[in-house]
Amino acid sequence: MNTLVHDGPGPWILFFPLIWAAVVVGVVTVLRRTGILRPHRAPWQGARPPIAESSPIAVLGRRFAAGEIDEEEYWRRLSVLDEQFGRTAKQGRA
Repeated sequence: MNTLVHDGPGPWILFFPLIWAAVVVGVVTVLRRTGILRPHRAPWQGARPPIAESSPIAVLGRRFAAGEIDEEEYWRRLSVLDEQFGRTAKQGRA
């Protein structure tokens, strides 16, 4: 015990920051997995469910945006999809 005071704490003192880093990483991981510490995503960052992205209306919109179909064909096909899938007025046209 007397040598510890005179020689300093020794190299084992370097393990304390590693232990604290492991504790912090563990706590953050647990909080993120439980949903307490999750970032709130904006709508443009993928907050929509994946089912909506593969809907026929969404596929049609992407094809129109990419220039694969013209505006006349877009509206014609959209009217058919509205009849088949019963899109509501709340969702609007886009």
